[in-house]
Formats: sequence, structure tokens, C-alpha cells
Amino acid sequence: MTTRLHAMLIRGFFPVFVIATVFFVTILQLVDLFENITRYIDLEVSFAQIAVVQLLYLPRSVHFALPMSLLFAVSFTLGTLYSNNELIAVFGSGVSLRAFVAPLVAGGLLFSAGSFVFHERVVIDTFVEKTRLERELLNITTSASNTDVTRLGSAARRLYHAGYYNDATTTLSSVILIERDPDGALRRIVHARSARWDADVWTVQNARFFDVSDDGIVERSVGSQRMEGFDLPPSAFGRTSQSIDELRIADARAFVETQRMSGLPFRQDLTKLYSRYSFALTPFVVILIATAIGGRFKKNILLMSLLVSLCVSVVYYVAQMVSELLAYSGLISPLFGAWFGVGAFIVIGASLLQASRT
Repeated sequence: MTTRLHAMLIRGFFPVFVIATVFFVTILQLVDLFENITRYIDLEVSFAQIAVVQLLYLPRSVHFALPMSLLFAVSFTLGTLYSNNELIAVFGSGVSLRAFVAPLVAGGLLFSAGSFVFHERVVIDTFVEKTRLERELLNITTSASNTDVTRLGSAARRLYHAGYYNDATTTLSSVILIERDPDGALRRIVHARSARWDADVWTVQNARFFDVSDDGIVERSVGSQRMEGFDLPPSAFGRTSQSIDELRIADARAFVETQRMSGLPFRQDLTKLYSRYSFALTPFVVILIATAIGGRFKKNILLMSLLVSLCVSVVYYVAQMVSELLAYSGLISPLFGAWFGVGAFIVIGASLLQASRT
């Protein structure tokens, strides 16, 4: 009996889910298209090129539309069953709401896992390519070259300062390097006209060394010398234009660690890294909430399901955004900021499901 009821529920859910996904994906595609439509027209970008850009944006649209589609589909399906008195018949047969919607809740976990893998394997690569092609078509150029750069090296023992970083040649100009011993005492100061990246370390040119010892300071001039231990990569000196959202998990971790070691602000990127994991649970969260409130509608099911989907989505994303902003500013930890919204709505959803009609 229960198996047949579950099959009936799934048969009613999937067609609505597919239609809802197409609907929300179309909205996201149109929003992205209209954002640049005037520039496309001004630059006479062909329809085929625009279509390629939108096609590359499709995986990201699906990824963002998934939670809203699941929320709407579950709410609409349960609302329809209730309006047709089928949900009452289910309860009358001795099957509780929690047992009836168990396949949907379990499916939420599967959707969450699939969403995470889909984002890592497909969404990131296609979105990076979409961004690159879009910038090319709109003649948007970026440069990582930077001025007046100061960075902190490994274990806070080495300090780098450069008047200018040339990204095209990966060289530093007007360089000052400061090195300290493990106890924190000053060991060496280097003033160099320039420095170039040689595979794994920086090589200074036309440099003056000031070596500090117990006997005093020894000054010497060097034409060229490899600076062993000064191995902060050139990317640490460039102007950051790449978003952590465009990096896979392993690369994102390395990026955050580089920011931290360089003495750059890293809380925002660390919060976004943690949010990558928490956002993956969004399908499970919305299904949990939808199963608790979906059976409460008996009239205007389509309108109410759509309205509830939008309202819950807005409240959820606003709560998540506020907690992340608090984490960015340092008022709460990045881990707490990334997981607060998800954790709060899991508790709310479980409580609503526990207290729902059965």
C-alpha cells in the first residue's frame, strides 16, 4: 500500500518539477540576457554568438533554479492532493504525512548531492567560459597589473613591497624585501630595482643587501641573486579579478590560503567557500519546508504554491545573505555565517513537519 502511495506521489511530482524548472530557468536566462542586450545591439553581436553565451549560462541557471523548482513542485503536488481529498484518504489509510513524503525528503538529499557534483563538474567550467566569451564580445578587458603592493610571506617572516607589479612579464619594480629570523628579529633588508619570477623563487636585480648580525649591519651590492625562501607566487601580487565562485573546491581552498598568507582580506572568500557546501543542501531544505506547508492549500493551489515558493525563497536567501554579510565584516565567524541560514531553516522545516496535519 505504502509503495503504491509513494509511486502516486512521485508520478504527480515529476511533471510539475520539470515544468517549474523550465519556467524558472527561462526567467533567469531572460534576466541575464536583458542585462547586456543594449550592449549586444550597439556592438552588433550576432544572434549565434548571443545564443552560445546563453547556452553556456544554462547549467548555472539550472543550478540556481533547482531549489525554487523543487519548492514549487512539492507545494503544488501536495496542495493538489489535498484539494482533491486524496491526502485525507492517505491519512485515513493510516499513513502519516511524514511517512507519505519520505521519498521526497530522501530525494532532497539526492538532489543536494547531485547539485554539488553538478556545480563542481559542469557549472564552474561553463560559467568561466561564458564570462570569458561575454567579455570578449563586449570588448571588456582586464589586467592583473598592480601598483604599491605589499604582501606578507610564509610564517609572517618575509615581507614583500613593490612599487609596481607587471602581470604581462611577471616582474616587480622598486622592490623592498624584509626577512626575519624564527624569533622575529630583523635578519635582512633588500632594496632592488626589479625582481623577476624564476620558476619557484624571485630573483632580484641591481640590489643592495643590508644583512643584520650581532656585529652590526653589513651592506653589499649585487647585480643578480636568487632569493631563496621568497617564493610567494606572482598571482599574489596581481589585482584580483577572478572570483572564488569560478574556482573548484581545491583551487578555492588554495586561493583563500594564498590570500591569508599574503596578508590580504580573506574572510569574504572563506565565507563563500563554506557557503559552497551549505548551498548544496538547499534542495533538501526547501523540500523539507514544502512538505510541511504544501498540504495546507485547498484553493488557488497554483497561485498559492507559486507565491509561497517565491516568499520562502526570498526569506531564505535574505537570511543567508545577512548572515554572510555579518561574516564578511567579522561580527561572526565565516563558518557560522555560511551555515546559519541553512541550519535555521532545517530546524524550522523539521518543526513544521513535526507539527503538520497528519
